[in-house]
Amino acid sequence: MTTIRRSMLLLLIYCVGMWAMATPAAAQFSPNPDIDIQCSPSAVPMDVYPGASRTGTTFCTATNPTAYAEVVRITVTAGGLTYAAPGSITVPGGQDVTFEITVRGDQRMPEGSRTVSITGIVDSANGVPVQSSTPKTTSIMVIINQFSRLRVEAEEPFKQLRPKVDYVFEFSVFNDGNAYDRFSIEVANRDKLEDSDFQISLPQVSTEIEAQAPADKMRVMVRTPKKQGWSDEYYQLQFKATSEFSLRSEGIANYQTQMVTIYIRGIYLPGFELIPSMMMIGIAIAVISRRSQLRREEDAEGEAESAPVLLL
Repeated sequence: MTTIRRSMLLLLIYCVGMWAMATPAAAQFSPNPDIDIQCSPSAVPMDVYPGASRTGTTFCTATNPTAYAEVVRITVTAGGLTYAAPGSITVPGGQDVTFEITVRGDQRMPEGSRTVSITGIVDSANGVPVQSSTPKTTSIMVIINQFSRLRVEAEEPFKQLRPKVDYVFEFSVFNDGNAYDRFSIEVANRDKLEDSDFQISLPQVSTEIEAQAPADKMRVMVRTPKKQGWSDEYYQLQFKATSEFSLRSEGIANYQTQMVTIYIRGIYLPGFELIPSMMMIGIAIAVISRRSQLRREEDAEGEAESAPVLLL
C-alpha cells in the first residue's frame, strides 16, 4: 500500500512539473491568428540602361507567432513596377517562411525611387477560415539608378572652304540618359589642327541638358589656314562631348566624338584680300569719270544749240 502511495505521489509531482513547464511555453504563442512580415534589403537598386536586366529582388520573412498552421495571402503594391511574388504561403505554428519578391522596371525609366508595399493577411488557421485577421504591411524602396547616354550630330559633316576664311560649325548634343547631366565640350584634335595653322574657338565649353530634352546646339568657330600659295588638302575636325556624371559616378568616361571633314582649296597670297577692294575703287572711279565726260558732252551740245545764227 505504501508503495502505491509513493508511486501516485511521484506521478502527481511529475504531472505538476510538466504543467508548470508547459504553461510558459504555451503562453509565448499568440492566442489569435496573426503574422509578421519583414523584408531585406529594404532598399533595392535597379539599373534601367539599355541592355540591363531592369530587375531588383528582396527577400521577405513571414513569422507565425501562433501555435496554428496558417495560410497567409500575399499582396504587393509595386508603385507602377511589374513584380513577381507568391500569392499565398503556409507558415507552420511558431515558425517562419522566407519568400522572394522581384520587381521589374521599364527601359530608360527616369532616375528616382518607387515605394513597394508587401502585405500579408491570414486566410486560415489549422484549416479554419479566419474572418477578422489584421493585415500586416512592410515597405521597401526601389532605387532607379541614373545612367549616362549621349548622342552627337554634325550639322555639316563635310565642308569646302578657302584659305583664311572664318566659319562656324554647329553640332547637336542629345542627353539620352535618364536624368539631368552636364556635358563638357572640346575639339579632341585641336592641337593638331592648330599645328596646321587653323584657329579654333569654342564659345561654350560645357552644357547642361535634361534627360530626353531637345538637343543643345554647340558651335565651333574656325579660321582656315593662311599658308602662302595654293591649298588643296583635307582635314578632320573632331568634336567631342563627355558626360560629367559618367566621370563622377560610373568610373569610366562616357563620350562621343563626331568628325567633320574640311576641304581647303584655293590660293592665298599676302595682301591678296586687298585686290577686291582695289577693284571696286577702280570701278567707282571709272563710273564717276564716265558720268563727268557725259555731262561735259551734254553741256557742249547745249551751248552749240543756243548760239545765234547770222543771216547773209
